[in-house]
Amino acid sequence: MGVTLPLPFPALASTPWRVLGLMSGTSADGTDAVMIEVDPNAFERGLPFQALLGHHHETYTAELRTTVLRAAADDLKPSELCILQRQLGEAHAAASRNLIKRLNTQPHFACLHGQTVQHWPGQGATLQLADPYVLSEAIRCPVIWDLRRRDMALGGQGAPLVPMTELWLHGQSNSWAALNLGGIANITLWNGKELQAWDLGPAMSLLDLAAHRWLGLPFDPEGQQATGRVSDQALEAWLRHPHFQTPLPKSTGREVFGATWLDRELSSLEQLDRADRFATLAAFSAEACAREIRRWGLPLPLGSPLLLSGGGANHLRLCQELERRLPEFRIERDTRFPSGAREAISWALLGAASVAGKPGNHCPSTGARHRAVLGSWTP
Repeated sequence: MGVTLPLPFPALASTPWRVLGLMSGTSADGTDAVMIEVDPNAFERGLPFQALLGHHHETYTAELRTTVLRAAADDLKPSELCILQRQLGEAHAAASRNLIKRLNTQPHFACLHGQTVQHWPGQGATLQLADPYVLSEAIRCPVIWDLRRRDMALGGQGAPLVPMTELWLHGQSNSWAALNLGGIANITLWNGKELQAWDLGPAMSLLDLAAHRWLGLPFDPEGQQATGRVSDQALEAWLRHPHFQTPLPKSTGREVFGATWLDRELSSLEQLDRADRFATLAAFSAEACAREIRRWGLPLPLGSPLLLSGGGANHLRLCQELERRLPEFRIERDTRFPSGAREAISWALLGAASVAGKPGNHCPSTGARHRAVLGSWTP
């Protein structure tokens, strides 16, 4: 006699789904929550996104952010990781409740990224701390989570997972490049026929750690301290890092460009004036992006838009360095969505794709053997 297993999602109407997306990025500054409307019947046309209903950012406490950064630096005991998972679950739940209360609208389901604390694609392993059960109980709806490991089980890197969502958001009619400057810089390129994405290197991870060390701040607002001269000697030495010699597909994180990297380079950095340190780190992020795009990227028509998102889009020196190094692009900020909302929107779309039974990964970008429906579902 057969057994019918209960689905984690109730029957959903064909009218637009309300989907909550939650992202805690490598900048480790807090949780971004969005609620969007998705047309589940429009995935085949590449137009599932309907509207952004709202966005809310919940900043981590100083203590929680410090603990997250310690986890990323491989400096926590298993017991501390266990407790951190619960603390992050409560942080995600608080951000979700606050957005739902403000909108006075209940989502049909949520998609939870969690906080990446370790990412080892060469070993087929990644760790995003999240607690979908705390979230599900807090907002009384199903949760999709742990989207990266299915791709890794298929031989992929589990990242980047945004190329399909960028295509759904930007469309296919014209060529474009979308550069997200979070803790780590990742890019998606569309030349009108082919889609390509990978992690370029550091964006704000090192600059934010430098702000914490030398300014006592979580970040340097608008890059105000990065007014000095760039050390070309340091720049060339840093660009010999193995990540920049590795062919695609590839991904990276704070375990590569984080506290360990900064500690290793402290002696050379502290020989520079403070303004020069910040300027050199900003130039490093920009030059890493430029070299990666030129070396591995699909050719795009001259003057194609390069759309900047993420916290780094607010860093004036970083943006100036990018403009100087990438004159072949028309560089502009992506102002379609509020700052910080884009990755959470991407995660909401990926969750909706999973519920609709649509694959969310892009094999040429991650290296997976085939496409797959991503994530685990918590009723």
